[in-house]
Amino acid sequence: MRFSGKTAVVTGGASGIGLAAARRLHAEGAAVVIADLNDGLGEAAARELGDGRCVYQHTDVSAWEDIQALMQTAKEAFGGLDILFNNAGIGSFAATPDLAVEDWRRVIDIDLTAVFLGCKAAIPLMRERGGGAIVNTASASGMAADFSFAAYNAAKAGVINYTRAVAIDHARENIRCNAVSPGPVDTPIIAGVNQMPGVREIWDERVPMGRFARPEEIAAVVLFLASDEASYLTGANIPVDGGLTAHTGQPNLPRMLAG
Repeated sequence: MRFSGKTAVVTGGASGIGLAAARRLHAEGAAVVIADLNDGLGEAAARELGDGRCVYQHTDVSAWEDIQALMQTAKEAFGGLDILFNNAGIGSFAATPDLAVEDWRRVIDIDLTAVFLGCKAAIPLMRERGGGAIVNTASASGMAADFSFAAYNAAKAGVINYTRAVAIDHARENIRCNAVSPGPVDTPIIAGVNQMPGVREIWDERVPMGRFARPEEIAAVVLFLASDEASYLTGANIPVDGGLTAHTGQPNLPRMLAG
């Protein structure tokens, strides 16, 4: 019960990595506030966890007023805030000349600016508790570039360096800030890949471990970073990508020659 007596806010918590993390946090003793735009899934998640230690709040993470209200809910419902998992995110698929300005702004708002808003609202509450832990969802796509993912690449790279900035600014306040950088994960955001003939097989092949991650595998690392077991770890970005970013991209010559 690593999180007994603690309160966590999880954005994008109604599905995928966020839901997996919310379930684990709750199972290990935390009170959890799930934030999302999908009310059906969010309310279902809160009912599933139940027992008075989980509430759902409709939240647009790009809206400062919504984020302020979200953190206030954590304080009013559970007495304060100890853990923030900035996880909500969206993608886009277009090279720069074809990328609509409004789409660029929306990706930056949700994937990067929302992380700033979450930290801005959460840190004063964490100060009241004598410290806290922030975990931000970055991406392998923030560590290198993908074809036609310009906005997402830029936003996630920003998350990684913003994580470092928060970490050093608040290290003396016992507030830690780290990031996880997943590779491909079986979540709703890329579920459409499975409907494209041959694409999933090619994508699996690009990952040294040969498969997508399960949301629970990312959540396990998130919980470690949020826990006291990571008490001396701050400003880190942890790739959880099956070896994807360890690979140069060169072909697997032994496999090619053996074939």
